[in-house]
Amino acid sequence: MDKATKDIKENQNETISLPYKELPLIPLKDTVIFPHMVVPLFIGRDKSLKALEEAMLKYEKHIIVVSQKKPDEEAEVEGLYQVGVIANILQILKLPDGHARIVVQGTDRAKILSFKQTEPFFLVEFEKLEEEESKDPEIEAMLRILVSKFEEATKLGKNIPSEAVIAIYNISEPSRLSEYIATHLINSTEEKQLILETTDLKEKLRKLLKYVQKEISILEVESRIKNQINQEMEKHQKEFYLREQIKAIQKELGEAEEKQAELDDLKNKIKEAKMPPEVEKKVYKEISRLEKMPSTSAEVPVIRTYLDWVVNLPWSKKSKDNLDIKKAEKILEREHYGLKKVKERIIEFLAVRKLTKSLKGPILCFVGPPGVGKTSLGKSIAAALNRKFIRIALGGMRDEAEIRGHRKTYVGALPGRIIQSISQVQTNNPVFMMDEIDKVGTDFRGDPTSALLEVLDPEQNHSFTDHYLEVPFDLSNVMFITTANLIDPIPEPLRDRMEIIEIPGYTEDEKIEIAIRHLLPKQLKFHGLTKERVKISKDVITKIIREYTHEAGVRNLERNIASLCRKAAKLIATNKAKSVTFTVKNLEKYLGVAKYSYGMADEVDRIGVVTGLAWTPHGGDILFIETLIYPGKGQLTLTGQLGDVMKESAQAALSYIKSNAKLLNIPEEILSKNDIHIHVPEGAIPKDGPSAGVAIATSMVSALSGRKANKNVAMTGEITLRGQVLPIGGVREKLLAAHRAGIKTVLIPEKNRKDIIDIPKNVVKSLEITYIKEVQEAFNATLLDS
Repeated sequence: MDKATKDIKENQNETISLPYKELPLIPLKDTVIFPHMVVPLFIGRDKSLKALEEAMLKYEKHIIVVSQKKPDEEAEVEGLYQVGVIANILQILKLPDGHARIVVQGTDRAKILSFKQTEPFFLVEFEKLEEEESKDPEIEAMLRILVSKFEEATKLGKNIPSEAVIAIYNISEPSRLSEYIATHLINSTEEKQLILETTDLKEKLRKLLKYVQKEISILEVESRIKNQINQEMEKHQKEFYLREQIKAIQKELGEAEEKQAELDDLKNKIKEAKMPPEVEKKVYKEISRLEKMPSTSAEVPVIRTYLDWVVNLPWSKKSKDNLDIKKAEKILEREHYGLKKVKERIIEFLAVRKLTKSLKGPILCFVGPPGVGKTSLGKSIAAALNRKFIRIALGGMRDEAEIRGHRKTYVGALPGRIIQSISQVQTNNPVFMMDEIDKVGTDFRGDPTSALLEVLDPEQNHSFTDHYLEVPFDLSNVMFITTANLIDPIPEPLRDRMEIIEIPGYTEDEKIEIAIRHLLPKQLKFHGLTKERVKISKDVITKIIREYTHEAGVRNLERNIASLCRKAAKLIATNKAKSVTFTVKNLEKYLGVAKYSYGMADEVDRIGVVTGLAWTPHGGDILFIETLIYPGKGQLTLTGQLGDVMKESAQAALSYIKSNAKLLNIPEEILSKNDIHIHVPEGAIPKDGPSAGVAIATSMVSALSGRKANKNVAMTGEITLRGQVLPIGGVREKLLAAHRAGIKTVLIPEKNRKDIIDIPKNVVKSLEITYIKEVQEAFNATLLDS
């Protein structure tokens, strides 16, 4: 027999007579206490604790307990029912946190007449509600039905202690019996409260029968559902049964809780990510699929990986642009010397961004020879804009999936490198550099350059769709920068989407400044050295540039400076020297014999040898055109691994000379009785292009006329059959090559006069530049009188 049953039996006829018309009140949440019930309560609210203290001190351990209408709200006068129970405090236990646990027994119904006070606790005036007992046969019949329903509920699976089933037969009073049944069969607080408030026994029993019948109906439905589940289990036999077992095992092991926790975490991340509506819809659909799948399904890890990628993308995260133009200029100037056009373009972007607040990321393409700082310039731009920096190398890329990703149905599928990189930096507006775009390949796996068309188009990349994600991602905030050594290999549609910025080779003065400002301090720091312990003068750097490097950029220059730093570090570390000073005289001792000779112009004037100017991927260079005349039948021989265009230039030059032989004072028998051999040295290197036409013609006229060519004159230009000189490209690189070689006079086409504006002033001052329209002018300026 449980304590509640024992107390009921012992106190069935117990009544109390209180001398008080007022009592402290304690509000209850989701609980209704009937008279004669013994119930444990947890008291935590300050008002309730003070009411409890007052009851113990002044009211002989008596209180009134009343249910709240809305348990989620604070207890207010309006939120309390008007009928409750007078209760006797049987036991009280104070807890360490200041709260209390009490055991109370209901004694009588009580109706609240008024609230005498609400602070610091509720104190109410009340009156008892008496209930008339009756021996009406109808009451007896309803009680029997109630007991029968109680037993039926027990059989249908209602969770009722066995002691309570036994106790019901020991209660004789109809009112207490009905309330006992209500306590165990009715779940609703509102329905229990209605039973408590009803004083008419017949009415109370009718209400109770109605509520109990509803509960019986619910229990019958539950029982029917359980039977259906059992039938389903039999129908699906082993498979369903095993899955249910797996679920139970997972729950027992805590795996179900882990799965739910993971799903809750994903949902929180979705809210934080602030995705576009169509993306959010797709993600929730995948989560719904994941919830329905058993953990053992092979598709679960695929969906989990997919969701991790999607929710962790920076859909709404972006770094704040630095719109302080002066500060940006300082950063660009500090990090890079020269490159005026590039810096100007970045400042223009910032200026427009500052005024419009919403400018799509431009697509810049830096084109220039190796070592001129294209890649490092991207880092400086990111620093100037206060954006994150991403770099990927496109050289040798042949698979389109590298850009667009793989379909997630493939084993080990991942997003493309664009999405991967953006996920890594966690911002949707980085500076994104794609190196070596001119070296992208194509094979059976697709054409990556075609995939780049969407990425590098400001009008399309706002909805870039990676094959793995299957939802659009906005790339319009990204500032894309590509680099290339040559423009020609870049496909025309791709080239059309980019703003080409050419970065030419450095002059000697620029290289010296870069070495002093950037390369030398960087290498000293890298090798643990200081300016006091290692001294490298400007003259030493100049000698390295002239005799140990032959490049448009500064990469080999940095390597040679690093080599000197290593030599110095060895001497200092082995205590052979406290400091090392490199000079022009001892440089050969550390770097070896000079690899190149500065001032590569020919040492003497020669017949048939003319200095031409050429453009190469590494910058400009000079080349010698050699022509030799020997007895033959007027045939033309060309050697030096010349391309078709260069061969055609030589043929055009010969045709012009033959048609103007008298004007050039060349006897016809020389042309008809001799063969002409034209050779361009360094035969292992392929050469092509029309710009050597003037130099070839001049070399042939020198050989045929016997007049020496001035060694201090270099030339470039394409010729026609009429002897006109057409414009060419690469003027800056060619003039820099002439400057490096020690050439004094340079002949260039008249129509290239406009290109001189891009040439450094010191180079222009060191050269005598002559503009020519006709090839005859080149002959006059180059060939010396015999």
